[in-house]
Amino acid sequence: MELNEIRNLIELLKDTDITELQIEKEGSKLKIKREKFFPSFEAAPSTVRPVVEEIKATKEEAVVEQKFVTITSPIVGIFHRAPSPESPPFVEAGSSVKKGQVLCIIEAMKLMNEIESDTDGIISQILIENGHPVEYGEPLFRIEPMS
Repeated sequence: MELNEIRNLIELLKDTDITELQIEKEGSKLKIKREKFFPSFEAAPSTVRPVVEEIKATKEEAVVEQKFVTITSPIVGIFHRAPSPESPPFVEAGSSVKKGQVLCIIEAMKLMNEIESDTDGIISQILIENGHPVEYGEPLFRIEPMS
């Protein structure tokens, strides 16, 4: 197949919905494949009110973040609240914890990684359900620090 023929085929495909083309000619095989991109959508102009509410919510979240210490996942894996299915959870909401105390386990590639508290305090919230996957940096616990 000639280079000009290939260029012509590519040019023809640009304006179509076809994402893959395979041709056999004189013992030669050619396969052209392209990713299908979706057109970007323009958002309608928003009113001022949602922006103001969004700023207000951000300020409220900042105040909440200052009051609590958030323990985040240092790795990607599966969140476990207890050392085994038969065991009680390491901590519950309302539990008092000490710095270095194990809060949960994150299983990654069959390795069990203990996640410890960064501070002395009281568990305010447990943000992940037992057995659910977690991402790097995802909040796991909120702890109200002891003064």
